[in-house]
Amino acid sequence: MGRTISPPVFSHYPVDITLATNQITPREITLEFDHKSIAARQWGDPEGEPVIALHGWLDNCATFSRLAPLLSGINLVAIDMPGHGRSYHRSLDANYNIWEEAEDILGAVHALGWRKFSIVAHSRGAIAGVITAGAFPDRVKRLALIDGLVPPSTEDEKAPENLAKAIAQRARYGTRKLRVYGTFEEAVEARKNGMFPLTEWAAQVLTERGTREVEGGYMWSNDPRLMAASTAKLNEPQIKAYLSRLKMPVQLVLAEDGIADMLKRLRPVLQEFPGIEAREIPGSHHLHLEESGARAIAEWFGPFLHGETA
Repeated sequence: MGRTISPPVFSHYPVDITLATNQITPREITLEFDHKSIAARQWGDPEGEPVIALHGWLDNCATFSRLAPLLSGINLVAIDMPGHGRSYHRSLDANYNIWEEAEDILGAVHALGWRKFSIVAHSRGAIAGVITAGAFPDRVKRLALIDGLVPPSTEDEKAPENLAKAIAQRARYGTRKLRVYGTFEEAVEARKNGMFPLTEWAAQVLTERGTREVEGGYMWSNDPRLMAASTAKLNEPQIKAYLSRLKMPVQLVLAEDGIADMLKRLRPVLQEFPGIEAREIPGSHHLHLEESGARAIAEWFGPFLHGETA
């Protein structure tokens, strides 16, 4: 287990480090399994410690472009999750419920030939990583999470309402006509000013990976059905069941200016599961795409992913 925090301690790090741009170019790879195709980027040493990286909702594997080159000695494979980036879209009769990501994550690592592996993950990807590790704790060596841990729990009596909402949204988004941006710069500007504001550089790298050129300009490559609610949501006992099976070390970075009220929501969870070691670091929800945030995360995650203890 990771070092126990009781009560949970959040270390605040005033980071003021300029990150020199690392020119290491990732290798573009494609992982094929079960008639599915997952696009990915591979950084680092192919013989190094195997780590799969999972991005957040409506992002893509380029989200690790600043952090990955800082993790030396790591064989880091960042995938475009299903429906994102350049990966396959689920069939029209399928859903994007988050627990279904576990099967794709295992399929990707199987295609890589990995038996045991660690996970670096951001936001929604962090939740998918926890679910995967909870379901298959013997496969995951370490969890390194960025501004995400578990979804907000739902109440059982809301299940019918959740299902009705999901079905209605699936129908609406499934036939939605996507906007075409006249120029790449217009798409970058839209991404920059989305739900979580990004720097110009971060918006550009995500947009480069997340758009496709069409007649008249550029269109997002994400499956519009990702906007629909899940057909079902996890309740509190189910979430705790997954967390209780995390026998591997877990490190969690929380952004000081990340998702509103996340720290408040997670404090009871961290008190009940003290094996999750948490640190709060200056930055936004996408702090791993910021210079100082990426450096601070790499300094903490680097030794951890190698199995070193502080």
